[in-house]
Amino acid sequence: MIIECPCKKKKFNIDINLIPIEGRNLQCGSCDRVWFYKKEDPIPETAQINEDIPSKESLVRDKINDEKSKDKLIKRPVEENKKAKFELSTIKETESKADLVKKTQSSKLFSYLIVFIITLGAIIILLDTLKTPLINIFPELEVLLFNLYETLKDIKLFIIDLS
Repeated sequence: MIIECPCKKKKFNIDINLIPIEGRNLQCGSCDRVWFYKKEDPIPETAQINEDIPSKESLVRDKINDEKSKDKLIKRPVEENKKAKFELSTIKETESKADLVKKTQSSKLFSYLIVFIITLGAIIILLDTLKTPLINIFPELEVLLFNLYETLKDIKLFIIDLS
């Protein structure tokens, strides 16, 4: 059974067994309108031969043609709007990718700096641990290591004074 929404925008093909004799509420999927529908006995339309009544097919055809022309008028701005939105989203994606590249480059630089500082600290700790065996093998290294440790102590005192 075909049921038309009261807003006249949508028709639904509903199984007749789903609607009880006393009727039931229905909701339009297009406009979300809820209405009560009760089954009615169809009254056959009688037409006289002499009357000039347009055929149902021609009325339906005219209505479809009108709806198609309305659809074309509606679809044109919608398609233009979709096209503009697509272009805008493409521009935004390009800008966001450029921002992402800049952020990635700065975060990479920061990561390399952290790795460099940690590596430098590890080398200093390793030199301090192996100071005696290294001085036995390379006697000239004693003066360099002494100067390095004194410099590190000066840097430590400088940082303490800043805080």
